[in-house]
Amino acid sequence: MAMATRAAMGRPAGATWRTSTGKVRRKAPHVAASTKAADLQGSFGIDGSVSVEEGKGGLTKVVLRHNCGSSAEVYLFGGCVTSWKQASGDEVLYVRPDAKFDGSKPISGGVPHCFPQFGPGDMQQHGFARNLEWTISSTSADPNPDDPDPSVELTLEDSEYTRAMWDYPFKLVYEITLHNEKLMTDMRVVNTGAEPFTFTAALHTYLEVAGVRNASVKGLCGLKYLDKVPDPENPKEGTETRDKVQFQGPVDSVYLNAPEQVELDVGTGAAVAIQSRGWKDVVVWSPWTAMACYESFVCVENAVFGQPVTVSPGDSWRGQQEFSVVDLE
Repeated sequence: MAMATRAAMGRPAGATWRTSTGKVRRKAPHVAASTKAADLQGSFGIDGSVSVEEGKGGLTKVVLRHNCGSSAEVYLFGGCVTSWKQASGDEVLYVRPDAKFDGSKPISGGVPHCFPQFGPGDMQQHGFARNLEWTISSTSADPNPDDPDPSVELTLEDSEYTRAMWDYPFKLVYEITLHNEKLMTDMRVVNTGAEPFTFTAALHTYLEVAGVRNASVKGLCGLKYLDKVPDPENPKEGTETRDKVQFQGPVDSVYLNAPEQVELDVGTGAAVAIQSRGWKDVVVWSPWTAMACYESFVCVENAVFGQPVTVSPGDSWRGQQEFSVVDLE
């Protein structure tokens, strides 16, 4: 099993402060948490860069806006990024038409969390992080007026509900940042208890495509993979021989020890380049005709699955992503 490394998690208290890189950051005050958008806007809003608003179904969302014109939206329910738009206004992520925004089930689309279990297992499918309310711990923006990088940091900690399924104290720290038109995520899993724990995880990213048959994933050739289509609980092993993974039927494959960059050709002459650190595996998923909207999206997910991560008491694991839209030659 992969072992995590120790990382310092402490930060000074205070309402507004600067990081070592010069960013202005607003940190949560030591008061009772509130999920009301207006209250959170007063504590965490940054003019022109970060706003806390009421979203669909009355759920609270954080909106990041970059001076270049790009934007992102993050719902506190599930800690789910549901929108990432380029400066042109083009949406890159995909949210299913049947997605619920009432807290009754995880948001189907965007970038949902799978933690502390990816797929089926001893607890509910994909764990519990995607159907719990996360907390804003801080927001920030670069003070350079010509190029601010808006960012929000969310946290999720163990509770009676989580311990009933997975009896370990933990803290998830999840930062979402816009750097020009790029979307960046930084996730840390901290063991706050006295016993080691082991987890699997993924960020279940839905990406919009111009017809699933026109889409393809590059960067996976030569990798061993687990094909979960025949039996999710007993996947079939294989080795990828294609330079481009295309879609001609249902796909649910976990590529093990994947490279740090893969690309999804979305069928428009552009691709979404996904760079990662810490995430060892890549999942490619299309439900095909099992979902009415299957033509419109492909999931390319960074994951740790083939080799579950063990985190010792006081230690943490870290996984980072960077998404960008690139033109294909």
